[in-house]
Amino acid sequence: MDDATPSRPGRRRSEDSRRAILAAAVELVGEHGYGPLTVEKIAARAGTGKQTIYRWWPTKADVVMEALVEKADLHIPVPDDGSLSADLRAFLGASVALGRAPQVVAILRALMAEAQLDEGFGARFRDGFIENRRSALRTVLERAAERGELPPGASVDTLLDVVFGVIWYRVLTGRVMGAESVVDELVALIAR
Repeated sequence: MDDATPSRPGRRRSEDSRRAILAAAVELVGEHGYGPLTVEKIAARAGTGKQTIYRWWPTKADVVMEALVEKADLHIPVPDDGSLSADLRAFLGASVALGRAPQVVAILRALMAEAQLDEGFGARFRDGFIENRRSALRTVLERAAERGELPPGASVDTLLDVVFGVIWYRVLTGRVMGAESVVDELVALIAR
């Protein structure tokens, strides 16, 4: 078997199959939207059986979420340039750039909607995606706190809420496109 990583109990996953499944899910959402996406369509595009997908992920939303987590981890750095302003600008610039991609916006909106409708997926989405992104930015902000760069009286958790509140608001209301100034505004707000 190829490089294999364990997921849920049972068979180990083939890394090649896992990557094909994640790529297929993202491609299909980009082509047709999230609504018509099915595990059967993902399996057909990836060249795997739907039982393989259900063995590794409980729902199509979980497949799409894992693909999004990987994309975010790959494209959004957790910089350490010694300056809150520079680190925040790099993190937010990459986040906004990725969030401007129509395919990514569609996925974010769909997963947030699914998280509101399916309590189990909602918990997995918070733990698997939202906390993943908050943890990455938390690292940046905690380093800044150690250097004494955070605004007086502002906690790291509140700053995380401010940043992600703005980002999610813009994603969910469609204001993310052309939102280049949001990076400058958030940096100015947090790294005065």
